Amino acid sequence: MQQVADNIYLFQDTCNVYVVCRDERAVLVDFGSGDVLDHLEAIGVRHVQAVLMTHHHRDQGQGLPRAVEAGIPVYVPHTEQDLFQHVDEHWQAREIVNNYNMRQDRFSLLQSVPIAGTLKDYGTFSFGDHAFTIIPTPGHTTGSISLWLEQAGQRIAFTGDLIAAPGKVWSMAATQWSYNGAEGVTASIASLLDLKDRQADLLLPSHGHPIDAPGPAIDLLMERFSRLLQLRGQNPRLFELREQPYEAITPHLLRHRASIANSYVLRSDSGKALMIDFGYDFVTGTPLGTDRASRRPWLYTIPMLKRQFDIEHVDVVMPTHFHDDHVAGINLLREVEGTQHWAADLFAGILEDPARYDLPCLWYDPIPVDRRLPLETPFQWEEYTFTLYPLPGHTRYAVAIHFEVDGHTVLATGDQYAGENGLETNYVYPNRFESGDYVKSAALYQRLQPDLILTGHWQPFWVPDNYFEQIESFGAALESLHNDLLPDLLDLGTEGFLARITPYQAFIRGGYTIAYEIEVRNPFDYRAEATLRMVVPYGWEASVLEGVWLEPHATCIIDCQVQVPAGLLENRARIAVDLSIDGRRFGQQAEALISSR
Repeated sequence: MQQVADNIYLFQDTCNVYVVCRDERAVLVDFGSGDVLDHLEAIGVRHVQAVLMTHHHRDQGQGLPRAVEAGIPVYVPHTEQDLFQHVDEHWQAREIVNNYNMRQDRFSLLQSVPIAGTLKDYGTFSFGDHAFTIIPTPGHTTGSISLWLEQAGQRIAFTGDLIAAPGKVWSMAATQWSYNGAEGVTASIASLLDLKDRQADLLLPSHGHPIDAPGPAIDLLMERFSRLLQLRGQNPRLFELREQPYEAITPHLLRHRASIANSYVLRSDSGKALMIDFGYDFVTGTPLGTDRASRRPWLYTIPMLKRQFDIEHVDVVMPTHFHDDHVAGINLLREVEGTQHWAADLFAGILEDPARYDLPCLWYDPIPVDRRLPLETPFQWEEYTFTLYPLPGHTRYAVAIHFEVDGHTVLATGDQYAGENGLETNYVYPNRFESGDYVKSAALYQRLQPDLILTGHWQPFWVPDNYFEQIESFGAALESLHNDLLPDLLDLGTEGFLARITPYQAFIRGGYTIAYEIEVRNPFDYRAEATLRMVVPYGWEASVLEGVWLEPHATCIIDCQVQVPAGLLENRARIAVDLSIDGRRFGQQAEALISSR
C-alpha cells in the first residue's frame, strides 16, 4: 500500500485501487480483484463506506461480488449502470457473429452485481468532509468518469484509464468504438482538454503511476493523439469546434455546430437563453450499438456558450420531438443548470414515461416536463412569443415551433424534411407516419410563411422562392403513391397493424397484475365487430375480452389485465392480442414485453 497524497493510498491489483481515508473509514476508487480488503487494517481502515467505479471494465471490478457480500455499497457511472447491474442481459444480447461493434463492452463483468446508486455527471458524492465531483471523461469507454477531489489545497483527479503516463494510454483498442473509427481518441482529447482547464495538481490513473505534473503529461498525449487523427484524416475540425461550438444565425439566434442533432439557442436581452432541442452535446463520433452505455450526453459546450455570448443562464429547453438525439441532454440541463423543460402536451407523456410506448429512438430514462404546452396556443418567454403546431410526418409526435426574432419569422421543424435544400421527405413508418402527413405540413408552412427554417440535422436555410409549392407537390405525390401501393379493400394504415398494446414494456415483480389498454382500429369502410383474445405464456392469467363494434375506420380502447405468476424471473416475456374483425382473422397483431427481476 503506497501513500500518494494526504489520506490517499494506492493498492496495486488488476488495476490501481485508491483508498481515500477518513479516520477508520474509507472510500475505494475502483476495486480490482477485491484483494484490497485484506490490506486495509495496515493503514488503520476498519470500514469501507463505498466503492466508486470509474468505468465498467473487468480489471476495474472483477471482485465486486466480494464487495457486495461484505455489504459495501457500489456506485457506478450512470451511463454504464446496465453493464454492472444487468450485465447478464448484456451478455445475452451482445452481437458476436458478424460483429462490427468494436467497443470493449465484452471486457465487462461476468455476472451482474447489485448497485447502490449511480454517479451522475457533474454531481457530487460526499464522504465526510470530502466531496467527489463526477466529471464525464469519455475516451477509454463511452461512459467513463473521473472523480475530482480537492483537499488541503490540492486538486486531485482519479482519471480511470483516460491517461496512464505522460503521452501514454493503457489501451488504444479501447478507443475504437466502431468498426474502424477513432471515436474514443477524439473523445479522449476533449476530456483531456477539459481536465487540463480544471488545472489538476495530481492525476491518479487506473494503470500506471501517479502523475504529479498533469499539464505536460496531458499536452504530450494530446499531441500524439492529434498526430494520429491527422494521419487517419479524421476529425480535422475538432479544435475549431471546441473553440467556437456555436455560430450566430441572427444576432439573437444561434446554432450549435458540434452536436448530432442541431440545437438552437435564442438569447434574451436579459442574458437568459432558451434552447430548442438538446441531445448529444459536442459529439466526437457515434459508437456502434444502441445500449445505454453507447450513448453519452454531456454539457461540454455550455461554459463556452455562456462566455462567448454573454449568457448568464440556460433558462428553458424546448424539444421539437421526443427522439433521443434531440432530448438526451435535457435531464443534465435540468439537474446541473436548473433549466426548465417545456414540452408540447402532444409528446410530454412519451418523455416522462418512455417504457410505456412502442416507438423508435426513445431515451432510456424518464425526462420530467416542467411545463406542458398546448398546441396552437401562443405563449411567452421573455420578449418572445411562441406557438407550437402539430407537425406529423417524421413522427406523429412532433411540433413546429413558430416565433419571430430580429425581424424574421422562424419555424423550427426538427427532422420533418431532410437535405440541405429541405426538400427530402424524412418519414419513418414506426414513428406512426401516415401517408397524408406531408400534405398537412406543406399546408402549415404555406399558412405560416416562415422566412427561416431551422432543421434538425442540416443547415438552417432562408426559404427560397417556390419552396412551399415544391413541398406541396412532394407531399401530394407521396400520399398518392401510398394509396396506389397499399390495399384497396381494407385500410391497414402505413404501419400495417390494426392493434397496439400499452404499456409496451412493463417491469414488475411476479404475482402482480398489469393493467393494459388495447387500441383497435377498424380497417373497413363499414361498421364491424372486433373480437380479441389475449395470448399469454402458459400459467399466466388474462382478462377474457368481449367483442366490440367499431364504426367505419374508427378506433377504440379496450381495457385488459394480465397477472404475472408469483416467483417469475424473466426478461422480456411476450404477450400479444389475437384480433379478428368482421370474421376476418388478422392474427397476433400487437405484442408487449414484461420483465420481472
